[in-house]
Amino acid sequence: MSSITIKEFYENILGDSCPDIDLFLTENLHKDVGHVNVFDISEIHSSCKYKTEMPYDRRTYYKISLIKGNNKVEYADKTIMIEDAAILFASPKIPYNYTNLDREQSGHFCVFTKDFLPVSKTGLELDFLPVFSPKSDFIYKISQDQFKELEAIFKRIHVEIKSDYQYKYDLLRNYIMELIHFGQKLQPILPQDNNKTASSRTTTLFIELLERQFPIENIDQLLQLKTPADYAETLGVHVNHLNKVLKEITGRTTGEIIGNRIYQEAKILLDQTKWNISEIAFSLGFEEVSHFSNFFKKYNSQSPLHYRESQIV
Repeated sequence: MSSITIKEFYENILGDSCPDIDLFLTENLHKDVGHVNVFDISEIHSSCKYKTEMPYDRRTYYKISLIKGNNKVEYADKTIMIEDAAILFASPKIPYNYTNLDREQSGHFCVFTKDFLPVSKTGLELDFLPVFSPKSDFIYKISQDQFKELEAIFKRIHVEIKSDYQYKYDLLRNYIMELIHFGQKLQPILPQDNNKTASSRTTTLFIELLERQFPIENIDQLLQLKTPADYAETLGVHVNHLNKVLKEITGRTTGEIIGNRIYQEAKILLDQTKWNISEIAFSLGFEEVSHFSNFFKKYNSQSPLHYRESQIV
């Protein structure tokens, strides 16, 4: 499964022609504190080829966005419309599609890596915080007064990130934690009613998650999502709901779809590589070769070894 890095994020959101991408990466980047940066949305719109849509993908960073404008967010089986002001919290575990519906956009966003806010510095584990939970309704509607209050925090981040203050990263962590705590006191924007479109979108996201883990190209590339529960957690839906949706749309259960795709990849690896059976089993998420052999036999009357030998002409 591919991941969107910080640099790829900048290229996606700013456009390849934006001259400052490398500057964004070199400034404020210190190995001992991770990566953090902040942007003014209106300035990005005016200075670069700002892309109006951020398609679903796995991201390797966290993002907090203060938004003013007409936008649409699609997440798992939900569609959320932002018609005025909102704040959005995104983590590597929250896949979503974000679309600007008009060019009149303003606000701010900051991006940071997990090692910028380690437990040793904050006393909190990011992924355990409610706003970054895969089950979180991570977009919160805010009033104009709340927008101004949050914008004041973002403006302090803008000022501090450009400063030479010796302890500026400690201040930046405090400001970002202030944004997080502010968000955790808010109520989420209610999504639109679920319908067939939502079910189709959930199915599409599931298939994309599944396919992005393949092909397996080296023995160090391991499956990250192995079970229906893994996919449901990543998509932010209950495993029973995911199974129901996939059964309605495809006629097959979550486990059947995952199992069939792993079997197809197993045949490819047995046919096209010289890896031993143990290496193939491990790369496909099986801790024991016997488990892989039993799995393979469910789809093929032969064991993996016998299948490989039968393919040799």
